[in-house]
Amino acid sequence: MLFETSDFSHKYIALFNKIIAFVFGVILLFLVLGMLIGAAKLFLNLKDMLTVGQVTGTYLNTISDVLSLFILVELSRSLVDYFDHNRFRMTFIVDAGIVFVLREIMIKLFQDKLPVEHIYALSVLLLVLGMLRIGSELLFERAKVTGGGVSVRKGSDKENV
Repeated sequence: MLFETSDFSHKYIALFNKIIAFVFGVILLFLVLGMLIGAAKLFLNLKDMLTVGQVTGTYLNTISDVLSLFILVELSRSLVDYFDHNRFRMTFIVDAGIVFVLREIMIKLFQDKLPVEHIYALSVLLLVLGMLRIGSELLFERAKVTGGGVSVRKGSDKENV
């Protein structure tokens, strides 16, 4: 079924797209600022790592901060990809999810505060995220080999989505 859109609705869609681009731009700006501040704090924490007698406390904070920065990097990659292609790639979002779950597992295991039930639940979550990651890559490669995305009729001609 084809739906005809008027110029009036095209103007609203264009306005909507401009607002979305502005909002994502602001989010990306805050992510970049957060990464810069986080990287600066990592360098400032080097002094604490050298002066504090306990190794485990400062290294745990450093590892947690580094993994948090990886999550910010993955989220910013997905936003940059959205600006380039006007869509989110599932691989970037799943990568951020995997890094987040691994971060939580490493911190809780290191603190010895992770019950066995949570280990099983997080393991299943990692398995599902890993399967999503592999599946999305396989679909992306298959779409690249077969010549593109899904065909959608718009008017009388076909366009790739």
